[in-house]
Amino acid sequence: MTSTISPAQLDHTAERLRKAFNTGRTRPLAWRREQLKGLRSMLIEREEDFLAALATDLGKPRLEAWVTEIGFTINEINLTLKNLKRWTKPKRVSTPMFIKPGSGRVIREPLGTVLVIAPWNYPLQLALAPLIGALAAGNTVALKPSEISSATSNTIARLVPQYVDAEAVSIVEGGVSETQNLLQQKWDYIFYTGNGAVGRQVMAAAAQHLTPVTLELGGKSPAIIDKSANLEVAGRRLAWGKFLNSGQTCIAPDYALVDKSVKDELVKYIQASITDFYGSDPSTSPDYARIINDRHFGRLTALIDSGSVLIGGQHDGSTRFIAPTVLDGISGDSAVMQEEIFGPILPLITVDSSDEAIAFINERDKPLALYVFAQDDKVIDRVLDQTSSGGVCVNGVILQVAAPNLPFGGVGESGMGNYHGRASFDIFTHAKPVLRRGTRPDPALAYPPYTKKKEKMIRRFS
Repeated sequence: MTSTISPAQLDHTAERLRKAFNTGRTRPLAWRREQLKGLRSMLIEREEDFLAALATDLGKPRLEAWVTEIGFTINEINLTLKNLKRWTKPKRVSTPMFIKPGSGRVIREPLGTVLVIAPWNYPLQLALAPLIGALAAGNTVALKPSEISSATSNTIARLVPQYVDAEAVSIVEGGVSETQNLLQQKWDYIFYTGNGAVGRQVMAAAAQHLTPVTLELGGKSPAIIDKSANLEVAGRRLAWGKFLNSGQTCIAPDYALVDKSVKDELVKYIQASITDFYGSDPSTSPDYARIINDRHFGRLTALIDSGSVLIGGQHDGSTRFIAPTVLDGISGDSAVMQEEIFGPILPLITVDSSDEAIAFINERDKPLALYVFAQDDKVIDRVLDQTSSGGVCVNGVILQVAAPNLPFGGVGESGMGNYHGRASFDIFTHAKPVLRRGTRPDPALAYPPYTKKKEKMIRRFS
């Protein structure tokens, strides 16, 4: 895959975008709104192009693709358009007596020129959502879609320049070499979504220029199934969240810590839900996605041997199909527990209590998401109080990402920084403090010589 700009231009992408930013074209509120409306028009008018690309890359069902990629992004644009004037308005702050006459306020200004590196699993949403925040804040942007989801990358590169200011937004297609080229350049901010290994490379490159970063990574997001849980609901919601996009979701429940007294019943409800969703043979279902490529298919099928298969386990390399699979007999040392699964395999680990589940989680890296199914409020409160994660959903999965006023992001190994809604605008802006002072009066109290009388008064009013 080649870049949509020439190699010579690629070497100076940040410089070209910075020149555009320095003209001031991106600062007016009208320009920002025009870009957001352009993205919205693109998603509406070219919906079929994007749905076709998502089906090619991941076998995404139409409704699933629309909800999680197109509809999600349109909602993010609408929220931003509705609130942008308020978000950009300077905020007055109080000033202490010894600074008067003077007034303080905080001005939100764009950072400048930013780089967004997107992943392949939700290749449209996870490219455009940070782009929305960057444009709303008045920045110029280089957007690097994932080469792994090549059909969607091609469609983004083809369509975005038709709907936004092409002098202020560059779409850079390509692979590792193009990404490395971009990371060698100086940016005012870098936003990366992907795995932790590449996240470390991004952070190391950013450190060369002291560039701030947001890293949206991932990790093994656990689900706790307490004995007080509504098991029918828990089974249905676990099955939906785990097998959505064939498990290729960064906040999918990666594994389940299940009270041993309810495990068998939970498995029964998961199986019933899989049949309800995808029929008796999910390989024939039009509503079940496929694995992105052969490399990930091979990695995932090898993990099935980590335990006893309770549900599923079937797979077909010719179509990159892996059935919704549930594994039993899993421990913390099992192969399937050593890395984020990122596929339709749900390991079950039995525990004697929610306290044991909490201890298991706290012995490991902090996850991007944590899920707890319980009807006992004391159990829920203990989980919230005694664990750390990027976000939590109680008696549900994944939908915390769809609440626009909840910031989304990781902690520790699962990432740093957050976005969505107001948080997206905030990360791409600098909160500039401004103190404005009058020239009269200009009391001598603050100036030398420092007499005892002055000291007494300054101490009193400071």
